[in-house]
Amino acid sequence: MSQITILLLYLLAAGAFTASRLPRFDARSQPLFIAGVILVATGIVIHGEALFSLVLPGDGFVLSSGNAVSMIGFELAVIGLIAAIEPTLRGISGGLVFLAALTVLLMGPSGEAHAGVVLAWQVRAHILIALLSYGLLTVGTIVALYALVQERRLHAAKLSPVNQLFAPLETTEKLLFGVAAAGFAGLTLAIASGTSFVNDLVEQHLAHKFGLSLLAWVVFGILLAGRFFKGWRGKRAVRLYLAGFAVLCIAYFGSRLILEEVFNRTWG
Repeated sequence: MSQITILLLYLLAAGAFTASRLPRFDARSQPLFIAGVILVATGIVIHGEALFSLVLPGDGFVLSSGNAVSMIGFELAVIGLIAAIEPTLRGISGGLVFLAALTVLLMGPSGEAHAGVVLAWQVRAHILIALLSYGLLTVGTIVALYALVQERRLHAAKLSPVNQLFAPLETTEKLLFGVAAAGFAGLTLAIASGTSFVNDLVEQHLAHKFGLSLLAWVVFGILLAGRFFKGWRGKRAVRLYLAGFAVLCIAYFGSRLILEEVFNRTWG
């Protein structure tokens, strides 16, 4: 039942944010924005509580692929809510919240029905940090693709009411780099925490994941340094971001999800 509630809240919020950017709703843009904030914030609270009970039932740890995707959806909704503070970003906020709604359908089964794998709190913290940082960088990838579409539309000089849904490219890039910085910080913490309890990377079949995660960390670090010191932007920055995310995808999903390895007891 909570899934349907969250789904409806997110869909209504997405519609409200999107409508607030269209010319025909200019007179009602502020009420629509306020309604969107209330709807998505309520959805986020219910979504977060549902995920907590699913993933952390008691002392256990249960995380299916569907729940992992729904965690990313949760982050999409949170970023969408934060981005909506800037009026020109409410179009993309609507898109992010809409994608979050789709991930809600993948939640389950109930964590309360499964004891899950009993893990030390340090391991559980590491896994959650890693997944949350991956989720943030996934959100950044969606924003990066949005920026590419936006840039192509500008070069093609396509004029239509849909243009209202696009923020100025510079604003979109600021959102991208803000998400990238948060994801990079999370990835840094995930890598640091991972080395504290993995005794033998080769024996536990984690060497390739660690190496690729470290390579992705370097790529994102170069990107953020280039932005800060050289003012990188545009296609070069977006493509470098997507390259870093591609490496991270291989690290996480090249063979099996990290949690599948935990469940198969490959941590030792």
